[in-house]
Amino acid sequence: MLHIHFTAEDMTRVRFTPRPSPVPELHAALLMLGAPHEGLLFGRWRGRLLRTLPGAAEPLAELVPGGAAPHFLDVLGGTREEGFALIRSARPEFVRSELERVYAGQGAVPPWIRALHHGDAAAWGTLDRAQRAAYETVLAPVWPLLQDLHRAEFTRYALTAAEQGLAAALVAVAPGSRLRDGVWEWPTAPAAREVPEVGEVLAAGEAREVPEIREIRLDGRGLVLLPTFHWRGGPLVQDLPDRPVVLTYPAGGGIPPTPESRESRGARGEAGGLSTALGRTRTEVLRALTEPRTTTGLARHTGISNATASGHAAALRAAGLIATTRTGRSVHHEQTPLGALLLAGAG
Repeated sequence: MLHIHFTAEDMTRVRFTPRPSPVPELHAALLMLGAPHEGLLFGRWRGRLLRTLPGAAEPLAELVPGGAAPHFLDVLGGTREEGFALIRSARPEFVRSELERVYAGQGAVPPWIRALHHGDAAAWGTLDRAQRAAYETVLAPVWPLLQDLHRAEFTRYALTAAEQGLAAALVAVAPGSRLRDGVWEWPTAPAAREVPEVGEVLAAGEAREVPEIREIRLDGRGLVLLPTFHWRGGPLVQDLPDRPVVLTYPAGGGIPPTPESRESRGARGEAGGLSTALGRTRTEVLRALTEPRTTTGLARHTGISNATASGHAAALRAAGLIATTRTGRSVHHEQTPLGALLLAGAG
């Protein structure tokens, strides 16, 4: 559970970023590379990126020993260059203290990290090249789509705030949350995830996922809302002294942005993006379950074998997109609210 405590001043200092922010979005995407429970929706996306991520991005691994990332990487910026410049402009003493923090008790420190600790220009160049290499592979191909998605999310938030007030707009950001007595209560976060080493290695620099219970006190600093279209876990929080708290929250339909997704928006509507993530047959199986069907009925409706229908149903059930109930000898499958929401977002 996440509790965000507002003062009266904070309620006047909530803002929604007008544009996507490349650096946090990049780090959210790198986090998703290590989320094994997202194999269904993000499996193909993850496999493609892990095959194509260049060696120049590998130094990012050494910034997160033990899964902890230095806070000087927690920046915003409306463009890639602005974000990278903000990282580079961090106070030298802040960079040193953060590197010391994340490497405490972690054993040998790589030479370039030691050089970065001393402010060496070549070490900063290594970090810059790693960030750029990751950006070009992960975000550059889908940046126009991310801009479209952000505009839609911004518009939805602005309209809700204008028509129903700030409280309603905040609650709409996190379905199931509530705002009462100056405290924004988020629903219980997903269960803790087992992150393989490669995921922790590539998650360089992103704000930390909030633990199961966390209290955030704004104390007049205000709050910045930033949607991300890659991360599907709990909210990510940047909470640094003397800065507004930045809350990065999962938005969109929960489908990984791909170049094919944007092309399909114009040619076939949003559903193409879902088909890219799930596969066409599995998407049709999900669509067929707007009403309860047995495995045999599902197979007949979609024109596939019983075994294939059963396999797809099992995968969709594991992802929380359908539910299966048994009555006597009959087994019925049906969309869950999450599955219905995913299809609604796909058009």
